[in-house]
Amino acid sequence: MIALSRRTTFKRIAVATAAAIGLGFAALPAQAQTKVKFVLQWKFEGSQAWFFVAQDKGYFKAEGLDVTIDQGEGSAASIPKVASGAYDAGFGDLNAIIDMAAKRPADAPVGVYMLYNTPPFTLIVKKDSPIKTPKDLEGKTIGGPANDGALKLFPALAKIAKVDASKVNVTNMAPNLREQMLMRGQVDATFGYVNTVTFSAKAMGIDAAKDLRFIRYGDYGMDLYSNAVFFSRKFVQENPKAVAGFVKALNRAIKDVLADPDMAVDAVMKREPLLKRDVEKDRLLSALRNDMSHPEVARIGLGDVDDKRLERSIEILVDANQLARTPTPAEVFNRSFLPARDQRPSKLF
Repeated sequence: MIALSRRTTFKRIAVATAAAIGLGFAALPAQAQTKVKFVLQWKFEGSQAWFFVAQDKGYFKAEGLDVTIDQGEGSAASIPKVASGAYDAGFGDLNAIIDMAAKRPADAPVGVYMLYNTPPFTLIVKKDSPIKTPKDLEGKTIGGPANDGALKLFPALAKIAKVDASKVNVTNMAPNLREQMLMRGQVDATFGYVNTVTFSAKAMGIDAAKDLRFIRYGDYGMDLYSNAVFFSRKFVQENPKAVAGFVKALNRAIKDVLADPDMAVDAVMKREPLLKRDVEKDRLLSALRNDMSHPEVARIGLGDVDDKRLERSIEILVDANQLARTPTPAEVFNRSFLPARDQRPSKLF
């Protein structure tokens, strides 16, 4: 009886100890996730679907990230927001990063995943406008949002196309007035991105193919990169694992979008139900086809850049804007966080 009592006592102690240990583990908080404040280049729209898919499907969370996504105010505007510390990361124009890297290298964010690898920068005129080339803009008025990427790059285009920029009047307007002011004749031309203007015009009942003409920067030797995902230098230094996780989650989401665009548009509509679903799906597909399908993708994969091409882009901007120093490609883009080449898309259509 005594032996049985001892065995019973030991068993009870063991059970109680195990229970206490279990409760202790249960009481421990879940591993803290790294917070990432992310700012887009513009209002919620179809061509941002991969960010929302990565969030909704838990891809960011699986990488230990707590990501918040805010709307932006222009492709160039997101860069100073990240440089100032207001945001950890963003989506915006790599050329604005180059400009900041030349002027304030310690503050400039760094690109980690290239999305818009085909130059979308353009001047827009009415179909019947006498303006056929950039040179025809002398004596005319061009309008654009203050933070528009094409506006910021106009000095470079003017130099390459031999336009006397002092004879061109540039005026700013709210983004939602761009197409309206052009069609009313209040400006002779506007700055913009081909995809953005095409679908903004469509929302107003304007057929871009019939009513507008695009004078593309790329046709004048400006084969520049455009919008990339970027992080602040401070965040990259302090949280390299989080940067790699963000890029991995994004790349995973992009592959999902390619496989199921309708699912991707669902994620967009969830955030902005007043958008027109068919328009946003067309916008998404157009971005894939026109902004993200540079021939180099088949060779280096989506997300990466060609160093020689980036170096030429930097030289164009430094020369045209008379920047004090020339950043290296490594200063503005860090490919070390990219998934392996065979894990990134090499064909979007």
